[in-house]
Amino acid sequence: MLYKSLCKAGVLLLVSSCNSINAEQKRPNIIWIFSDDHSYQTIGAYGDRFAHLNPTPNIDRIANEGIRFDRCYVGNSISAPSRATLLTGLHSHMNGKINNQVPFNHDQQQFQKILQQSGYQTAMIGKIHLDGKMQGFDYWEVLPGQGDYYNPVFITDTGTHKVNGYVTDIITDKSLDWLENKRDKNKPFMLMIHHKAPHRTWIPAERHRNKYEGVDFPEPANLFDDYATRTTAAQKQDMSIDETMTLNRDLKLGDKFGGPAGMYDNRKEWFEKNKPAGKELVRWKYQAYIQDFLQCIWAIDENVGRVLDYLEENGLDKNTIVMYASDQGFYMGEHGWFDKRFMYEESFRTPLLARWPGHIKPGTVNTDLVQNIDFAETFLELADAEIPKDMQGKSLVPLLKGKTPANWRKSLYYHYYEYPGVHNVRRNEGVRNTRYKLIRFYGKDVPGGEEWELYDLENDPSEMKNLYGDKNYAKIEKSLKAELQKLRKKYKVDKVSL
Repeated sequence: MLYKSLCKAGVLLLVSSCNSINAEQKRPNIIWIFSDDHSYQTIGAYGDRFAHLNPTPNIDRIANEGIRFDRCYVGNSISAPSRATLLTGLHSHMNGKINNQVPFNHDQQQFQKILQQSGYQTAMIGKIHLDGKMQGFDYWEVLPGQGDYYNPVFITDTGTHKVNGYVTDIITDKSLDWLENKRDKNKPFMLMIHHKAPHRTWIPAERHRNKYEGVDFPEPANLFDDYATRTTAAQKQDMSIDETMTLNRDLKLGDKFGGPAGMYDNRKEWFEKNKPAGKELVRWKYQAYIQDFLQCIWAIDENVGRVLDYLEENGLDKNTIVMYASDQGFYMGEHGWFDKRFMYEESFRTPLLARWPGHIKPGTVNTDLVQNIDFAETFLELADAEIPKDMQGKSLVPLLKGKTPANWRKSLYYHYYEYPGVHNVRRNEGVRNTRYKLIRFYGKDVPGGEEWELYDLENDPSEMKNLYGDKNYAKIEKSLKAELQKLRKKYKVDKVSL
């Protein structure tokens, strides 16, 4: 009798264990691939002016086999604040990381801590740009600050070490090693693969240095924008290809640009021989910039392919959602600029793609207004974990499955704080709905304390004509100002001293 009872108990224990394992397997693994400053314009799936160059065949696989979000935006278009929002599900004024300089409070609530408590194994590898010891990750290995393109240093829980090679390849090597050798294969996992590229100064892998040699890249129509209807902020910024982009460092004509010696000897030789000036110099700088940027993207894309292939070869693809995004957008010469920070579309908007076999219909395109405050909540719902009520975004899981909730948002709030600072972009906040955008520039060095811009994105997608003060748009202007105040109240902007 005792033997039978023990056997019966053993069977029940075994069944219970199996049920527990099956339950764990039903919750999807999550792989989040995050790049730095990757513009939607340079992703083939978005069909912009570079699509014919096929710059991202592997990233496009995610879109083709899953979903492409066409209206994904950030709340503050700058690196560290965007990453703080990713982890917390909170706008900058709520998580405290309003710019790149102020410290990030790691002790606050973050989604990965909740995932750990819910039985997920968590890992962060690559660039996070948040100083201090990471929390909520079973394994983390990150670049210090911006990190280096070649022979980068990594920080871990136990110290620092240098790895020889190209940073995009190394981050993927470490990620695949964690998947293969370091994780607990009885648990669902959440892996964040964070690339440094294509952040300034856009140094590619040596194997891609000549990838677009001789290619004539199409120029944006507003490369020589004169900001005729825009306010002080656009006219006084310091992020132009003409004046701000350096020849020696950014375009590698000097000896100290952060890459292997001799990589740009051909470029130096051509420049010394031809000595372009005026508009021809701007055009040459634009061509060199886009060449370097796209060459950096090639390494990212190859490594995205490595991850997708690994999942398929190891039977992990069916129960793993793979998401690709960037910390914000970037100017590819539009308005004559590079960098980000403004609420104009090229920096405000970011790519977002996801693949989840059996749950996302291949080839789906979503046009709902989504924002990076939504990412943390999405991860938590995927993991069947409780979403804290004080998070400020909404889970994208219904949208991933093709079902937009009836109460989905109709407008977005934005706020950039880093002034005075690099690139001299005035503080700006604003509201965007499905058609119109209202931007308020305010504070020091803004005439009268504040200036406004209004855009009709349907008729003016390049945001060349500021309509603020136009009598024909008076009702829209009034409505957007009211919506801006409504969002400020909703997100508790007025309750925080900045």
